[in-house]
Formats: sequence, C-alpha cells, structure tokens
Amino acid sequence: MTHHLKFLQVDLSTGIVLNSKKVESVYEYNECLCGDGLANKCVTKPGLEEQCLEKLHASDCKFSDLGSGKCVPVMEQNTKEPIFAPNVINLDSSLISTGLGFVFLALFWAAIRVSVRSKNQVPNKFLTVIELVVTFVNDTVESMFQVKNKLIAPLSLTVFMWVFLMNLMDLIPVDLIPQLCSYVGIPYVRLVPSADVNITLAMSCSIFLLIIIYGIRYKGIKGFIKDYTRHPFNSVYMMPVNICLEVVSLLSKPLSLGLRLFGNMYAGEIIFILITVLLSAQFCSLNLGWIPGILVDIVWAVFHILIITLQAFIFMVLTIVYLSMASAKED
Repeated sequence: MTHHLKFLQVDLSTGIVLNSKKVESVYEYNECLCGDGLANKCVTKPGLEEQCLEKLHASDCKFSDLGSGKCVPVMEQNTKEPIFAPNVINLDSSLISTGLGFVFLALFWAAIRVSVRSKNQVPNKFLTVIELVVTFVNDTVESMFQVKNKLIAPLSLTVFMWVFLMNLMDLIPVDLIPQLCSYVGIPYVRLVPSADVNITLAMSCSIFLLIIIYGIRYKGIKGFIKDYTRHPFNSVYMMPVNICLEVVSLLSKPLSLGLRLFGNMYAGEIIFILITVLLSAQFCSLNLGWIPGILVDIVWAVFHILIITLQAFIFMVLTIVYLSMASAKED
C-alpha cells in the first residue's frame, strides 16, 4: 500500500523523481527482492532493497525516464523529507487537478453549445443537470452575499465543481490507476488531488488573497486597517490586542478551508484502502471469495458520494461567507 501514501514528486532543480530508482530490468530487480519477480506479493527483508539496487547498478530516476518502464519505487528511506520544499512538485496532484479543471470547462462549454442549439426546446438530461447546479449555486450566493459582484457566482461555481471533481476521483478503485502506471515505469501515483494538502492549501490561499483584495476594495485602506486595529475593542490602548486577535482570525480562514477538505478526503482514501485490503482478506480467509468485499466497497462508495458532494458544498459556502464578511461595510 506504500504507493497509495506517496506522491509522484519531482525535484524541479535536478529533474529527479523522489523515492524512486532507475534499473535496467524491473523483472530482475523484483526477482532479487522476492525471488519470483512479483514485488507486489512479497515482503522484503530490511536492507535487501539497498543490496538489490547496488547489485543492479541503479541510478536516479529522472523526469524523462517516466514511462520508460525502468523506474521502480524505493520503499526504504533513511533520509528525512523536509516539511517545506519549494523546488519539489507533486506531479500527479498538479496534473490531475489541472486536467479536471479543463474537464469542468469542457462540460460547461458543451452545455452552452447545447443550450444555444436547443432554444425553445425541452432541455435534455445533461443540460438539466447543469442548469440545476448553476441555479443552486446562484441561489446560494444571492442568499449569502449581499453586495452586488459579478465575480462571486462564477467563482463559487468554479470552486464547487472543481472540488467536486477532485473528490470524485476517490471513487475509482484504489489499486487500478497505480497498478496500470507501475507497468509503464511510473512508481507512485495518488489519484485524489484533494487528498494532497498542497492542493487544498493552494486553493485556500487564493481565497485568502481575495479576502484581502475585497476588504480593501469595499472598505478602503483606512477601513481595512480599522477592522484589524479597532475591533473587537474600540480603544487606542487595545490596538495591539486587537491586531493579534484579528490576525489570528484572518489566518484561520485559509487554514480552515484547506485542512478541513484535506483531512476529510485523506481519511476517506485511507478508509477505502482499509476496506479493500482488510475486509477482502478476511472474506477470502473465510472462503467467501472476493465478492463480499466488493459489495462492502460499493456500499461505502454510495455513502461517499454524499461526503464528496458535502465537502465541495462546504468549501463553496465558506468561500462565500469569508468574502461576504470581507466586503461588508459597517453600519
């Protein structure tokens, strides 16, 4: 299960894929580890991995080597990974989230084309679903955002659909895509971008910048500064206390956005893995086969559809609330 818990990380300064090595023959490497060439069905002894890598003269796996079928995952690592590495990018999360963004644009572009072609006609099911989503988001914005602004509704729709599509990746079988990628020499793949804290915090930081921009736009620089110096205690002597309290409140907004989504989706991913591995193994040990395990996965997947939709809705609502608070003027 290690490949589920690691990302496809690339060091942009060197082009090296972290936690992986390049070998001339993946089969010989797996045979060295396990004796039968099936690395996914054995448990290696401590230190054996280093011996096999040295025996086969393994080298660093570069970005250009991905897809060549020669990169293998390295499980045993003695080095500590830094908490913050600006030169390292999670390639799988970045590409998948970007691709899903284009999927969102393609869906709504197609809806617009269908709407133009079918004027004065009964809309089909696809167009009806899109209209329901747009109407739902628009009604939510109108009920919560009191100031007229042309950006809020499109922003809220983008946030809702993008987070929903990223969460939806959690319903794909946990082993399917990583196993397919391993056949072509891509060592690590995590399919759920919202289970990557870098993605969720990047989105929340974008909302954080909009909070500051909207606060200055609607209240002016003086009103923006006043919010953080004269609240909650309207006294000059309490300004240091006010600044501390308001700055903590301001910084908690992007953290609450990013970490809430990350925590829920990461937990959902782990539960899927545990259900698949533990229950399937238990049912097989009782000679019940793998079908009961699949049924349990389906039940959890149906329940998870509600969770991923709710998480997208919460992220959208908090975005609207925070921007509404930033743009609200004092009476």
